[in-house]
Amino acid sequence: MYKLVLVDDEAVVREGIREKIKWEALGFECAADCENGVAALEAIDRLQPDVVLTDINMPFMDGLELTKAVKSKYPDMKMIILTGYDDFDYAQRAVKLQVNDFILKPITAAELTAVLEKLKEELDGQQKEKEDLERLRRQLRESMPALKERFLDRIAMMPIGERELAERLVFFGLELAGPFFIALAIDLDLPERSGLTAADRELLRFAVYNVAQELLHEEKGAAVFRSSREEKVLAILSGNGTESLNDRSQELADAIRTSAEQFLKRTVSVGIGTSSGDLRCIHESCHSAISALEYRLLLGGNQVISISDMEIRSGRGADYSQEFDRKLIAGIKTGTPDEVDIAVEAAISQHRTAMLTIEQSYIRLQRTIIAVIQALEELGCEEAEVFGKGVNPVTAIYSFRTLEEISEWLKTACRRAVDSVAEARDGQWRKQLKDALAIIHERYGDADLSVKAVSKQALMSVSYFSAAFKAHTGKTFVEYLTALRMDKAKELLKFTALKTYEIAARSGYPDAQYFSVLFKKHTGDSPTEYRQKTAAERA
Repeated sequence: MYKLVLVDDEAVVREGIREKIKWEALGFECAADCENGVAALEAIDRLQPDVVLTDINMPFMDGLELTKAVKSKYPDMKMIILTGYDDFDYAQRAVKLQVNDFILKPITAAELTAVLEKLKEELDGQQKEKEDLERLRRQLRESMPALKERFLDRIAMMPIGERELAERLVFFGLELAGPFFIALAIDLDLPERSGLTAADRELLRFAVYNVAQELLHEEKGAAVFRSSREEKVLAILSGNGTESLNDRSQELADAIRTSAEQFLKRTVSVGIGTSSGDLRCIHESCHSAISALEYRLLLGGNQVISISDMEIRSGRGADYSQEFDRKLIAGIKTGTPDEVDIAVEAAISQHRTAMLTIEQSYIRLQRTIIAVIQALEELGCEEAEVFGKGVNPVTAIYSFRTLEEISEWLKTACRRAVDSVAEARDGQWRKQLKDALAIIHERYGDADLSVKAVSKQALMSVSYFSAAFKAHTGKTFVEYLTALRMDKAKELLKFTALKTYEIAARSGYPDAQYFSVLFKKHTGDSPTEYRQKTAAERA
């Protein structure tokens, strides 16, 4: 409902307008009626109406003077002039004062209703514009933190023009005066296989952001934000000198690390980038701070790592010694899981002590993994069974943040390799024994059949074959062959009319007398007695 103040020195006119207009139906309320401009000004100040409907010819202050006074104080207030004079000069002056409408007396209810309807449409439109504008302002205020963070993220990743940079700094109220700047990159020491959900990780990252923001809140010339692409918390610090700025960045980085451990019960690592004398180049410092975090691979977590300290590494020890790989491969081929663990720990320990760059570190680790893969191929083991289906072990190391994580991953994979090799060896051993038994069953009648001949055909040493054969069958080679020959002799005695010497020869015994002695020892009967006994049983 819009408020209207009516001003006219004639009481009958005021009364007529008040009574004839259906104010509520038109969306208006006649909040007051005044007999002159002076009284009207007082009511206008008190009621703050949306519309003033005033006569021109009044004592003390006429309608045009009133309009001028109202417009100077309330520029958006709507003014409608009523006049009994059809005077062009009045109309001209009213237009200059930005009067909304100019109506000649006598006025009818229909004419005034039409003017008010038109005015209501205009007021409704302006009200909607105000509401839309206020909504946009509210949305802007609510979005300001996100927009500010997006801007900081942008200058952290790429260069930006000087003019745009200056305008945005003012718009977001950022006081990065400089003249020197340095970036910090803060990252949780969460293992890739920590078991945390994406939501849990994001919540922890937000908690780290809050810790850093709290510590840097009172720091003059500092800004903290979350990087959308690097998934790290970044901070930009500014100062008057590079040396003092470097010292301060070390202090703040260590304070962030300590606070995270104290309040979040989690460790973080903080990378410190190179200093810059131009805020437009702060992206270089941000990138180098993130690169500093990569050295967590060698130094471990819960560290403050300055890129300037890491860049002095000369790469001493970069010549790769294959002795550690040979021990690891030997452990996989013939060792136990414990021996493999020791070999992995030795390799990682030597790796940690070498003065390597990150690139050299990854190359050395990849060589070790390639050596393991080659050994698996030689042994006939599946790479997927050891490292996981769909996993490329050569590139998988980039997902880990520390050597400790890589060590545990490599130990697990190599233990699987030991099991896989043992399983493959067991399968081969069983196949060789199966082939050996087939040879024995095929050639049991050969008097020259020996453990040496069978083990040779089975591609096994005599000693290994003998031990494996006993373990598999529960009998020695001679015991098994003798039992088999006696079983075959029984069949021949029971179902054929062959002479004893013929059966002996077919059973692998050229000496019939020796066969008879051995048969009786094995069955308790001589060959003749066994034949007679079985014949009587069948009768």
